Amino acid sequence: MKLIAAQILPVPGEYEKNITRHIDVIHQAASQGADLVLFPELSLTGYEPRLAEVLAVHPSDGRFDEFQRLSDLYGMTIAVGAPTKGTKGTEISMITFQPGLERTSYSKQHLHFDELPFFTPGTEKLVLSQANFVLAPAICYESLQPSHAAQAAESGAQVYLASVAKSERGIASANSHYPMIAKKHSMTVMMANCIGSADDFVAAGCSAIWNNHGELVCSANAFQEALVAYDVQTGEASIFSLA
Repeated sequence: MKLIAAQILPVPGEYEKNITRHIDVIHQAASQGADLVLFPELSLTGYEPRLAEVLAVHPSDGRFDEFQRLSDLYGMTIAVGAPTKGTKGTEISMITFQPGLERTSYSKQHLHFDELPFFTPGTEKLVLSQANFVLAPAICYESLQPSHAAQAAESGAQVYLASVAKSERGIASANSHYPMIAKKHSMTVMMANCIGSADDFVAAGCSAIWNNHGELVCSANAFQEALVAYDVQTGEASIFSLA
């Protein structure tokens, strides 16, 4: 199974522009043989908590139908980020499209204290399956909590999908934590981060993948859009610049 983390520069608050860019990136990922492509946290709006309530959507939003078509076309799992309308408020969600299946939505269960004025936590666990691999979604702050990775491992996860919006400081924490949980739980860990301005910080890219021994197999730089690719079965890893 070939995993690809898509490191992109979202346009704040602009669904249409970001959807168009996602579609283009998905085509490029497909050309590299991706079985799964993971986008950063809130990739369809940019990480903009103060805009999230206005931008919140239902996961079934018709504007996302093209992602399902592409998932079916390429036999690919596609995971995107958006603020969604939960029962108690706005949630930070990963909406996933899989071939021939109904889309699913996972909402961040552990919020950073800075997010509490703008979001409510999700309450449902989720695991996915692709090419006989079990995948567990994780969204930014919670992916740095040992308990979240432990729950994923207990659910049988072999791949940990960390969709993030991290600053340089956050990347330093990730580079310390992710190899540790990868080795401890024998899980491949992939991190998809964005670049550019996000809320009150600058997203620091460096999207990366660690194998299930905790070894860093590939990483993007901090400044450019890129695809970070890793084949779980062959161990082949590569970085592709995005057009």
